[in-house]
Amino acid sequence: MSGVTPEGGHRAGAEPRTPRAVAELPRQVREELARRLRRNRRAFRKDDVQIVEPPLLRRAVGASALGNCMEWFDFGVYSYLAATIGKVFFPGASPAAQVISSFATFAAAFVVRPLGGLVFGPLGDRIGRQKVLATTMIMMAVGTFAIGIIPGYATIGIAAPVLLLLARMVQGFSTGGEYGGATTFVAEYSPDRRRGFLSSWLDFGTFVGYALGSALVTALNLMLTDAQMLSWGWRVPFLIAGPLGVIGLYMRLKLEESPAFQQQLDEHEKSLAQESAGGEFKEIVRKHWPALLICMGLVLLYNVTNYMVTGYLPTYQTETLHRSSGSADVLVLIGMVWIVLLITFLGRLSDRVGRRPLYGVAAAAMIVLAVPAFLLIKAAGTWQPILGVLLLSTLLACFAAPSAATLPALFPTAVRYAAMGIGFNFAVAAFGGTTPLVTAALVGATGDDLMPAYYLMLAGAIGLLTVKFLPESAQVPLNGSQPMVGSQEEQRELITTSKELYDFARERAGTPHA
Repeated sequence: MSGVTPEGGHRAGAEPRTPRAVAELPRQVREELARRLRRNRRAFRKDDVQIVEPPLLRRAVGASALGNCMEWFDFGVYSYLAATIGKVFFPGASPAAQVISSFATFAAAFVVRPLGGLVFGPLGDRIGRQKVLATTMIMMAVGTFAIGIIPGYATIGIAAPVLLLLARMVQGFSTGGEYGGATTFVAEYSPDRRRGFLSSWLDFGTFVGYALGSALVTALNLMLTDAQMLSWGWRVPFLIAGPLGVIGLYMRLKLEESPAFQQQLDEHEKSLAQESAGGEFKEIVRKHWPALLICMGLVLLYNVTNYMVTGYLPTYQTETLHRSSGSADVLVLIGMVWIVLLITFLGRLSDRVGRRPLYGVAAAAMIVLAVPAFLLIKAAGTWQPILGVLLLSTLLACFAAPSAATLPALFPTAVRYAAMGIGFNFAVAAFGGTTPLVTAALVGATGDDLMPAYYLMLAGAIGLLTVKFLPESAQVPLNGSQPMVGSQEEQRELITTSKELYDFARERAGTPHA
């Protein structure tokens, strides 16, 4: 085998010195670039590396984050108003039954989420991400606005909870295509080096939406009497969804398709246009079942924690710990603001240290800290409950920050939207959206108010096992997509590095330069 001396000369039997630019690459980046160079049989050229224009990138991230913001504005409102909604739509039940009935209606939206994913996912792979995301925005706005105008049980009887259920199902169906599409869209637009940071803005929008919804409900609770909230005040947050939806639709209609989708448009038309959704579902499950299981494990970890904190914790404090709704609302709102402050920093951290370390450390911490966090939340006083909520919120931020960059990277471009729709929505339906309902039922059945902590520990154990099989995707091009950069300087640097890596690999193999 030929070698290269430190001075650049060849010496028989010596390994060639690794070029500095190649040695400084993270291992997973080096391996992925080497794999692509072997397939190309040459170094990268200018047309092999896609530059994303900053204005297009900002619009893509902003419009996608707004959809998440709107979706979670509704969830924040519904979670904080669960007890009130129970009184309006299920007045004949006991207080505990009202809460459970309200959460059952909340969970019903998650039953239809997989159906939305099965419909919108393949559509997004066929006709484009942008068109589907515009459709889901309209449906979310209509479903949320409808809840605000449904008469209560006292006015129309049993039709009231039936209409509430239908509105929630419209929301759930649209959401089935929303998160998978938004994460796919932003991941396909983001430069490889910054995908974690840029994709974390999606979940930034998620928690901003939740914080805005919960802050609005908290303000209404402080300004209005209980009678006024029960009569009309609870409707106000839902009615705001109409104007938000119009703004979001306008922004999404101005978007262009993602570079990865445009790159493979011809292949999509040839391979998917004649295939039924059912056939594509079977093909995805058959070919990509390991990635689907990893996706579902990470989604379970993220969403059980998410819905525990955002969906169940306000009601846990009022119904189980018998605190005032005002103090419970403020406590959870502090946690949401903390997540908003942390999440993009953690997204940037995942670009530097990798997605696997961030998930793994946080999942292990969940197993250890869940019970102490709930003991702090149960404690009397002010600072201990705040510290307990901040602990859970920090762990939630660690799961949320890398998710939008990690999950789309598990699947190739041609089936990414559909596969995300399957893996994400089935896991959320089975484990995430049911968390408030199951946890409330467990606490009621056992009388043990630490049941939420045990539930989180189980989720942490499943997440830790999943991370063991998770491939590292930080700074790596998406499967089936061109390398993505944010500037011409990055493009030149990557082309130069690829040439050094290609030449180095040929020297190690003893192949003469072309």
